[in-house]
Amino acid sequence: MSETVDYDAIVVGSGMSGGWAAKELCEAGLKVLVLERGSMVRHGKDYITEHMPPWKIPFGGKKPRELYEQQYPVQSKVFAFNETTRHFFNNDKDNPYVIDEEKPFNWHRADVVGGRSLLWSRQVYRFSDLDFEANKLDGHGVDWPIRYKDLAPWYSHVESFIGVSGEKLGLDHLPDGEFQKPMPLNVVEREAKSAIEKQFPNRYLTIGRCAVQTEAKNGRGACHYCGPCERGCSVAAVFSSVGVTLPAAERTGNMTLKADSVVEGVDYDPSTGKVSAVRVIDANSFERKRYTAKIIFLCASTVATTQILLNSKSESFPNGLANRSGVLGHYLMDHAGGSGAVGVMPGYLDSYLIGNRPTGIYIPRFRNLQAEGGKEPGVDFLRGYNYQGKALRLGWENSYKQTRGFGKAFKHALRRPGPWLMFLGGFAEHLPNKNNRLFLDANKKDRFGIPQVRFDASFGDNENRLQADASSQAKAMLTAAGGVAVQSFNIKSTPGSAIHEMGTARMGHDPKTSVLDKWNRAHGIPNLFVTDGSCMTSSSCVNPSLTYMALTARAANFAIKQFKAGVL
Repeated sequence: MSETVDYDAIVVGSGMSGGWAAKELCEAGLKVLVLERGSMVRHGKDYITEHMPPWKIPFGGKKPRELYEQQYPVQSKVFAFNETTRHFFNNDKDNPYVIDEEKPFNWHRADVVGGRSLLWSRQVYRFSDLDFEANKLDGHGVDWPIRYKDLAPWYSHVESFIGVSGEKLGLDHLPDGEFQKPMPLNVVEREAKSAIEKQFPNRYLTIGRCAVQTEAKNGRGACHYCGPCERGCSVAAVFSSVGVTLPAAERTGNMTLKADSVVEGVDYDPSTGKVSAVRVIDANSFERKRYTAKIIFLCASTVATTQILLNSKSESFPNGLANRSGVLGHYLMDHAGGSGAVGVMPGYLDSYLIGNRPTGIYIPRFRNLQAEGGKEPGVDFLRGYNYQGKALRLGWENSYKQTRGFGKAFKHALRRPGPWLMFLGGFAEHLPNKNNRLFLDANKKDRFGIPQVRFDASFGDNENRLQADASSQAKAMLTAAGGVAVQSFNIKSTPGSAIHEMGTARMGHDPKTSVLDKWNRAHGIPNLFVTDGSCMTSSSCVNPSLTYMALTARAANFAIKQFKAGVL
């Protein structure tokens, strides 16, 4: 073991939650060590494909199939994975987990500083009391130990800093936030909005609320609609921890960031009742080190944080750190996707898209909003779903196979874009269920000697019913909007595919049924905080990253007060 280094706080993970923990703790004057298992990415300098033109992309952007099949069989299923972003992603061959072919789970991972904050779809929506009270109302899961009023100021705190563009709607079930000016709908989306809202009075079509600045602020530029954000954004219009929160932490002079640092476990001191240190393996040299701190924040992502806790066994916690309740690893949730509709939108042939808008359209949840017992009359499922989508016009490259002819006339026809299409895809809430879980395989270890993760999770009958309704209602709305040849779809979704895994170290009132208290602090361990997706008590149907960040900021500021009061 190398010589111990002491810090006020250690943050495990440098992504969405880890960046916020580092920023808040460092700005309060604490000396903070940030540990990231992935390799270093520096803002701007390491965005090596940011503005790469198509003719310079290897193989013209085509997939090297054998490489993907052998080394990236899971990661290559992600929308953002291609030859311009592969260097940000996890290599599945080098860093495997146990996959059950009969019951698969797609664990999508980045392998760099910043994590998935570099690769996300940037959609940010607040939970409401409809979400925080759902478990108590219908009896699924345990009651959240907080309500919307507890988190509302922290949502505002986060939104004001990261830069969120969007439209205020005045809906209780989708609270408004601190928004910069919204990005514009295109002509087809504007017409669809008018038609859908006229025929369905309780439904709203708006531009997606996204963590992309439309106005320059805090030394960051405004979006210039240049293209795929997941390659990196040098002007930092797009929020990522690499471009925004980690630089803020670094400016304080209080942050030490160590990449290539694989956290093996967290040590617990029974004499103090606190966690004392983090055990780390160097990803390149395999050297083992141990760092001590007065406060530890686990922000490594739902699966990785739970893996660390389960692997941190001791006499005090034989089933995993902070797991006296026995629920650690259980109640794994994601969002059920794969349902919706697509249709041709006739006309508008004198219009085309302008730039590369980094967000689509959004239709908020409209089912079971004021339902006694959780269900509206005539609805055969609990909770709800939203839609995300867009209208786009096909280019020649998408329609040349359907264009008939030959010679000069044929070639000229290919120069004209194709028709407009509109797409709506549903995201359905996943009910908390103890049977959905992740755990460690005692017989399979990774290259660092850490037990690999296994999953046993599925979508149930309620999720299936939600998806079926989302499919039929999407078709009805596109038809109402004037779509023709509208096709609905309802594809069985593989858990993990929405990349919204959460819930395996849930918050709750009772230490007997939950892992964390209302401050994201482990029950009975006053200096251990967990603020990534694992802390979630229910999933709502909205994208969860904004809630992770708000919970992290709230927990960090509570920890700061405890630290300065001498409690920690």
